[in-house]
Amino acid sequence: MFRSTVTALALSAAAATGAIAQDNPTVGGAPMMADMNIVENAMNSPVHTVLVGLVSAAGLAETLQGDGPFTVFAPTDQAFAPIGQETVDTLLMPENQEMLQDILLCHVVGAEATSTAIVGMIEDDGGRHPVETLGSCTLTAYMEDGMVMLEDENGNVATVTTADVMQSNGVIHVIDTVMMPAM
Repeated sequence: MFRSTVTALALSAAAATGAIAQDNPTVGGAPMMADMNIVENAMNSPVHTVLVGLVSAAGLAETLQGDGPFTVFAPTDQAFAPIGQETVDTLLMPENQEMLQDILLCHVVGAEATSTAIVGMIEDDGGRHPVETLGSCTLTAYMEDGMVMLEDENGNVATVTTADVMQSNGVIHVIDTVMMPAM
C-alpha cells in the first residue's frame, strides 16, 4: 500500500511539473511524431542541433535509425554550452571519433524505458536505480522534487525536462546536462 501511494504521488508530482507527458510532446516547439525514428525527430528539434551534428559526425545516425528499441537521454543545445565550443570542435576531430561515440552512447540505453518505468525502477531500488548505457558509463536515476534526475559517474546531474517523446524505435527524454563517462 505504501509503495503504491508513493508511486502515485511521484507520478502525480511529475505530471504536474510536466516531467511525464500523456501525449507526444513538442520539443523546442516542434512536433515529434511517434511514427518517426529517433534521428528523424531529433533532426526536427530546433533545440538539438548540436546533438544531431555530433551523432552524425560520430557515425551513430544509422544505428539510432535502426530497429531499437532505444531510450535516448537527449541533451539540448543549451546543455552543451558549459562544455564550450572548443571542446565540441575537438570532439569533432576524426582522431577523437571513438571518444565522441563513447560520450554519446552514455546517453543511450538498449531498451525502451518510459518515465513510468523509470520511476518504478527507482522505487524498486530504494530511491536510486543504476542505468546501464551503451557507452562505458552507468548513470544513476533518482527522483527530486517530482522530477526524474540522472547522475553520471563524475557527479554531473541532469534533469529530465521533457519525458516520453515516443519514437518508432524507442523513446527520447530531453535532459539539461551532458552526461560523461568516468574520468
